[in-house]
Amino acid sequence: MPQTITIWTFAITLLLTACASQIEEGNDMLSSATTIAAVDEQLGMTRTGAQTTFRVYAPAQDRVFLLFFKQAADTTGISHPMHKQANGVWSLSVSSVDLAPYYAYSLHSQAGPFVADPYSRAVVRQNNFRYPSKTVILPEAEFDWGQTEFIHQAPSDLVILEAHLRDLTVHQSSGSKAGGTYLGFIEPGQKGGLRHLKDLGFNAVEFLPLQEFGNIEIDYQNPDLDIWNDWNPYETNHWGYMTSFFFAPEIYYGSDGTSERGVWVGQDGRAVQELQQLVKTLHAAGIAVIMDVVYNHVSQYDANPFKLLDKQAYFRLDAKGGYLSHSGCGNDFQTENPMSRKLIVESLTYWMTHYHIDGFRFDLAAMIDLETVDAITATTQAINPDVILIGEPWGGGAYNPAELADHGWAAWNDHFRNSIKGRNPRENDSGLIFGRFWDGHDIVYYENLMQGYPQSENGFFHSAAQSVNYLESHDDYTLGDFIRLTLGKVGPHELVTRKQVAVLSPEELRIHKFAALNLLTSQGPVMIAEGQTWGRAKVIANSIGTDPHAGQLDHNSYEKDDETNWLNWDEKQLNSELVDYYRGLIAIRAQQAELRDCSSGLRKFFSSQDSLAYGFSMQGQQTMLVLINANAQRKAQFKLPTGTWQILADAATAGTTSKGRLTGSADILPLSGLILLQ
Repeated sequence: MPQTITIWTFAITLLLTACASQIEEGNDMLSSATTIAAVDEQLGMTRTGAQTTFRVYAPAQDRVFLLFFKQAADTTGISHPMHKQANGVWSLSVSSVDLAPYYAYSLHSQAGPFVADPYSRAVVRQNNFRYPSKTVILPEAEFDWGQTEFIHQAPSDLVILEAHLRDLTVHQSSGSKAGGTYLGFIEPGQKGGLRHLKDLGFNAVEFLPLQEFGNIEIDYQNPDLDIWNDWNPYETNHWGYMTSFFFAPEIYYGSDGTSERGVWVGQDGRAVQELQQLVKTLHAAGIAVIMDVVYNHVSQYDANPFKLLDKQAYFRLDAKGGYLSHSGCGNDFQTENPMSRKLIVESLTYWMTHYHIDGFRFDLAAMIDLETVDAITATTQAINPDVILIGEPWGGGAYNPAELADHGWAAWNDHFRNSIKGRNPRENDSGLIFGRFWDGHDIVYYENLMQGYPQSENGFFHSAAQSVNYLESHDDYTLGDFIRLTLGKVGPHELVTRKQVAVLSPEELRIHKFAALNLLTSQGPVMIAEGQTWGRAKVIANSIGTDPHAGQLDHNSYEKDDETNWLNWDEKQLNSELVDYYRGLIAIRAQQAELRDCSSGLRKFFSSQDSLAYGFSMQGQQTMLVLINANAQRKAQFKLPTGTWQILADAATAGTTSKGRLTGSADILPLSGLILLQ
């Protein structure tokens, strides 16, 4: 029933906004009547009794054929001409008994090239950068979700692990027998995956893209190709920000996944149920699942169906019909087109209803038009009022965290990241954890960041619940490497081994703990990157043997499916003191509601005699104090309110058990803090 309501809400939203949508200058305008009519169509493959209907939107095509295939590698199939409707949708109904394992569309002739359905729920693909693809016809059986549904978590309570699914289990140190897969992530008896989430106390995981993407990229320096790849010798896109199919799970993470060139992968669509099992198991453990989704551009090098079907309808183009690339990824998706908006909203609906996904992080969200943002909000909240919607608030030269907040979304707070950590270690552009105010700011600025950077104080957000505070993400240097570079432990072009940098020095450990304390006492949702809890390094592993930068610290490891990115779980034990500190802070945050409370005005700030030290109190069922000393040279002294105060965290340890008591005053060591409970 909720799905039916959602579809009608979505259709009405589209009809109201379609005429107002501005198509990028230089594009050929589609007939508004045609477009509005098309948004009502149920695209893709649908079964109704003994009939199965196929619909695809391709208004610019003169001929479209539907072909059925018995084998994934077949180059010929049983062909059926499709009928073009006035709204630009091609359709055909056939008897369900005539279905084959695979289908695709062909344009212009029955011989191809073949185009997999953009609404594919699963695809079979041949491993090369062009990725010839067909749509898998899945069985009608529904997945057994048992009693699991969504995880209803207040945004303010979220402690999110940003994770690459493969990275957390594929290294041999994890002990996983199915490392790098959906099932491997939830495999018991290993060090990585779900066990790590439970060990640290995370209540949400934000996976880098899981929608089917072009993970094999163009041949390196191949003179026979029309594109000269001189930037990616790995010929891989490991992170996944090149979406090919918005409804299908990534095959590579299935139990039959492989990157071996020429192989047809995903032949039985097993990745669908394996991802569903992953979500079900995480939900049973009380962990919400957030998907990182990419709707600002599509895959660049493979046979992307949107480019083949109708690039004018789906992409922002220049006056000559070329793809605009303000995304920096070769093409910009035209989110403002009603049919693109329809696809985006329906794909999110599908992930929520068929995979029980709890929320989404939107890549380069500033490139998604605000009418589509509103349509996303209305439709997803109709399915789950507690859906998590997080924007990466930049892209295409725009920056709009305040606008996203105005439209009800949360956003990554890069001002928090930059101010606490810094922005660029090569330019000595460092922040509070190194004993200085970032970019000329003062203590009041930091106080505002620690209370969710409200718009009332010249910040971005209506509520602290919209401020996703973090210090590290998949992009740029790890926090550990930022600290190594800033302290001069490693030079930007210096060659090192992982063993040389894996164990944190006492100075590094002190700064890491101080960073963790600032992060876990901030007001708003918290995100922690994979490996951050032990200060991991990304040393270029050179799995191809020819990387001239091998041994350097990597600030952009998007293309490396190797030990540059994979988590080495032995390193977690090497820096167990930092891991314990994070675990303790997360436990304190989970136990003490005052730390998670996003109410405006809850935190009362006060200063010390030292300009680099401050504190704040929170009054709930109990009174809590957080004291911060960012001075790298000397202690800071605070006069405490009347009473006896239990120490939950100090410069050395953190946890829910009292580590001592203070009365009268407190001395805070350089680059450290205290969490006190009365």
